[in-house]
Amino acid sequence: MTPDFQLSANLELSSLIRTEGINHFRVLLDHIQSLPYGRNANRSDLSLVFKEKKGTCSSKHAFLKKVIEENEIVGIELLIGIYKMTIQNTPGIGSYMEEAGLSYLPEAHCYLKYLDKRIDITNSMSDFDRISDAILKEVSIQAEQVTTFKVNLHKNYIKDWIDAENIQLSFEEVWSIREKCIANLSFK
Repeated sequence: MTPDFQLSANLELSSLIRTEGINHFRVLLDHIQSLPYGRNANRSDLSLVFKEKKGTCSSKHAFLKKVIEENEIVGIELLIGIYKMTIQNTPGIGSYMEEAGLSYLPEAHCYLKYLDKRIDITNSMSDFDRISDAILKEVSIQAEQVTTFKVNLHKNYIKDWIDAENIQLSFEEVWSIREKCIANLSFK
């Protein structure tokens, strides 16, 4: 079940959304999911998801979490899930991992949790079930934490993974491979 409520707050994001005639959360979910995947000009300005008409898993879900907070809705969490990213569960990332001899990369992915259901609106092809069995770690965060906190959590996880799995690549090499995979998604 997907949550729904009227967007009635007279705060920044809720007011911005209503200027486009969007008055209910479910309609907003569909709208944000239909926006292309892409990084915004400023990670800290969540309004850019709506203004630039694009976003990443982080910016889109943080935007929604902020709208949820503006409307004083409780019971919907913003999560970071670190999962085993593969070609199978993340179509479109390219073959960079295989070329480097890696079967997967730990990737940080943001989504919402309502009751026991994970809601992923990253793009029209998003399906949390595709990665649910690959989740290595989940952390509940605030919308503002999709910037520095998320990046640091992700980088530290990868550094620990490199050590624990005795990966024969440096952190910089692994991060570069990851960046190429993510860049591929922006062109889909």
